[in-house]
Amino acid sequence: MDFLSTEFLSALLSIVIIDLVLAGDNAIVIGLAARNLKKEQQKKVIIWGTVGAVVIRAVATMAVVWLLKVPGLLLAGGLILIYIAYKLMVEEKDHDIKAQDSILAAIRTIIIADAVMGLDNVLAVAGAAHGDFLLVVLGLLISVPIVVWGSTLFLKLIDKFPFIITIGAAILAWTAAKMIVGEPFLKEYFSNPVIKYGFEIIIIAAVVLIGWLKKRSASRKKAEPANQSESGV
Repeated sequence: MDFLSTEFLSALLSIVIIDLVLAGDNAIVIGLAARNLKKEQQKKVIIWGTVGAVVIRAVATMAVVWLLKVPGLLLAGGLILIYIAYKLMVEEKDHDIKAQDSILAAIRTIIIADAVMGLDNVLAVAGAAHGDFLLVVLGLLISVPIVVWGSTLFLKLIDKFPFIITIGAAILAWTAAKMIVGEPFLKEYFSNPVIKYGFEIIIIAAVVLIGWLKKRSASRKKAEPANQSESGV
């Protein structure tokens, strides 16, 4: 796709939003791993831990971009991404990261934790990049500094404006749908634009609606014991 075209810029924006929504808690991981270190040591851990995590994530994403060219993997990746979008809507992430007492141990913990937590991010970004490595690199360059130095603010924004998560899930679902309709052996079924875009809209609506209903149901179940205890039942 052409550099700075509407398609390129929309894909880049999708990647940045995906990075922020799926990796917005990475600074928490960094903070937890480095919390027992001195302040000057914490700065080194933040810098080198982030550099290591970014390098691994960039390599992994580019590898997945290449793998998605294998017949059938776009469909598989799209289906997995639909599940990831649904999980984003209904689940809350927990952080069980042990504090470390040395710089190297803290950096290692950050890189390993990011690699494990970033699997969904890698697949999502690879799908949104449409095989364009430049998009992957630009997306990381834009979003990583925001994630590392601004994620605390971003997390507060998510708490204050929960619809940000819904937007992120919708973009993930849209990316998943585009991967599925772009699968070579399925292209004939989506040659009609009405069917193609209708399918994408249905996937987005289904993920957001089912996720919202599930989350509302879970919230009601949590509220019931509290209401019963208040009423003395």
